[in-house]
Amino acid sequence: MSISMKRAQAIFVKDYKEFSRNYGISIILIFPIILAVLFRSAGASLPGAFGLVLNGSFVTLTCLAQACLIAEEKERNTLRSLMMTPATTMDVLIGKSALVFVMSATVLAISTYLFGYELANIWAFVAVMFLSIILYIAAGTICGLFSKTLLEASLSIMPVAIVFTGAPGGALLVKDYPIFKVLDYMPSSQLVHLLNIRHIGYTTGDLLKPLLVILAWTVVLTIVAVGLYQRRLKDE
Repeated sequence: MSISMKRAQAIFVKDYKEFSRNYGISIILIFPIILAVLFRSAGASLPGAFGLVLNGSFVTLTCLAQACLIAEEKERNTLRSLMMTPATTMDVLIGKSALVFVMSATVLAISTYLFGYELANIWAFVAVMFLSIILYIAAGTICGLFSKTLLEASLSIMPVAIVFTGAPGGALLVKDYPIFKVLDYMPSSQLVHLLNIRHIGYTTGDLLKPLLVILAWTVVLTIVAVGLYQRRLKDE
């Protein structure tokens, strides 16, 4: 499938202008920063505090922003017009995802600095953040494609918020409820595992397992998002 960077860039610029004018959506940029500041003092006494900040931010910023961008196109009935242009599926999805990726990476970098999190391995952290942002962009795309309005998009991410953000907490109940073991393989749980790795004494395997699980989730959700978009293209 061919990719035109010029078309993707044009979609990026269009979304940036629309996003900057929509203050109701733009305000979500400060949520991760607020979470980082609020949980900073509890970081030492509350295990997994930074994981909660990141997992909450991925939902309230990355997933929600992407869902709203897609739903807004549908609400204005411009997504159909966009589908009819020479832009390919990848042109559209890359262009619409690039803005959310840049915003998420920038805001989460600021949140990490404000929280004061000390990286055990900077490359593993960068890799897991890169994969997680793509993963939640894909989840947001799926939610947006199932939504007709911005309000529906805001509500459609609730399952993602409940399941993904709540998974690390649910996984702690595995001793009483063995079935909750499956929650340990959620990307949010694996992110917490990676963040809890100590600065000394860790092995390459300790870093690779969370990264590979999150990579698998990212690939699957991305394929589903692309497939749903192409299906809607045929339906239109």
